Amino acid sequence: MPEPEHRNVRTLDARSLRGLAHPLRMQLLRALRLHGPATASQLAGRLGESSGATSYHLRQLAAHGFVEDAPEHGKGRERWWRAVAEGVSFDENLLHSTDPDTRGAADTYLHEIGATHAREVSTWVATREDWLPAWSHATDMSDFTLRLGPARAAELIAKMHELIEGYRDQDESPDAEHVRVHTHVFPFITD
Repeated sequence: MPEPEHRNVRTLDARSLRGLAHPLRMQLLRALRLHGPATASQLAGRLGESSGATSYHLRQLAAHGFVEDAPEHGKGRERWWRAVAEGVSFDENLLHSTDPDTRGAADTYLHEIGATHAREVSTWVATREDWLPAWSHATDMSDFTLRLGPARAAELIAKMHELIEGYRDQDESPDAEHVRVHTHVFPFITD
């Protein structure tokens, strides 16, 4: 689904997908998007990795245009990085590429997205008592089983994305927090 024009979203092509489809690279990019500019050492500490590994993967992300230097943050030789775009758009045609490396990168990318969603839900469950009681009634972990054809499933996805976009404006209330919204629409076998 195309992203709204007002958002800075990068559409993945085969080359950029191969440059991004690595679990640590995806975690680094996510950390920069969520927390803002950082050094390789800061990211290493946040993600429990070595600064050598984070430096290498940041350079790979930069080579593919996902991150760039943030020199206004640095002092001396300290190198700061920032995300270039707010998000990426995945073209499902990459899953059907004739190039096996592209198909493998697409599989890696989708598996890491699924793993990230699972980690985020698990973290919420483990830390839910740390949040104000008001949040216990403002969270959701629902699932629904519908019987839809591909056209109706695509319609549902488009409507959900449109609804979510309507909430993108910053909420300035004193109890506002960043929230994650995961949507998953996929067929499954019921037998």
